[in-house]
Amino acid sequence: MTDETIGSVGYRDVPPAQGGAAGRSWWDANAEEYLDEHGDFLGAVDFCWCPEGLRESEAHLLGDLAGRRVLELGAGAAQCSRWLVSRGVEAVATDVSGGMLAAGARLNASTGIAVPLVQADARRLPFADASFDVAFTSFGAIPFVPDAASIHREAARVLRPGGSWVFSVTHPVRWAFPDDPSERGLTAHRSYFDRRPYVETDTSGRVTYAEYHRTLGDHVREVVGAGLAIEDVVEPEWPADNQEVWGGWGPVRGAYLPGTAIFRTRLTG
Repeated sequence: MTDETIGSVGYRDVPPAQGGAAGRSWWDANAEEYLDEHGDFLGAVDFCWCPEGLRESEAHLLGDLAGRRVLELGAGAAQCSRWLVSRGVEAVATDVSGGMLAAGARLNASTGIAVPLVQADARRLPFADASFDVAFTSFGAIPFVPDAASIHREAARVLRPGGSWVFSVTHPVRWAFPDDPSERGLTAHRSYFDRRPYVETDTSGRVTYAEYHRTLGDHVREVVGAGLAIEDVVEPEWPADNQEVWGGWGPVRGAYLPGTAIFRTRLTG
């Protein structure tokens, strides 16, 4: 949004239906700007887990994917799935935003790597039970809905027994600090336990953007409640050669505070 259309910004409760619906229109409106700003860092055919720059090519968080069917939730322009497909993996990319998927279709055409793109809310996936071996998201879907537990349940539903669900999110501790990549962002200014979402509205009061905070315990309870077992929580350190500033992420804060948490989970049973 431009300054002229922003009504208010801050942390406050909003009706869940309004907050949960805002993500689709926000990403539709901002897809091109987002990719113009971050596209070079993300690449067109690359699998980046987080602003720290951790790549799946070095982390191997999804494990051996030979013969596995993989689903990406909140895929954006499907850079991660495109990287998987380029390596012979059967992958399907989903996102709620038509704008992001349109960008993904253009990248499919320009790279010659055709990733299947499906528009879907991660809380209501249009796939049969037990139809994938692995599901993942890199900062997709989970932060933008008030009911992330439903995403974990859907991931569990479409996984085959023993399947993996891996997701990266903003590290919960970051919510106690200002979203500022400089030294000003190193002083906590709000309670870690304040779960009110960050909300932007337009001048009419309509919710145009909402991002939700969950504590570490909240994430654990939601994952376990979906029948998934946590195998690992990865907290990438900021690499010395990464000078990228991405919102509140950057080398100054990265030297002191974790910015990302990546949960590796598996469907039990």
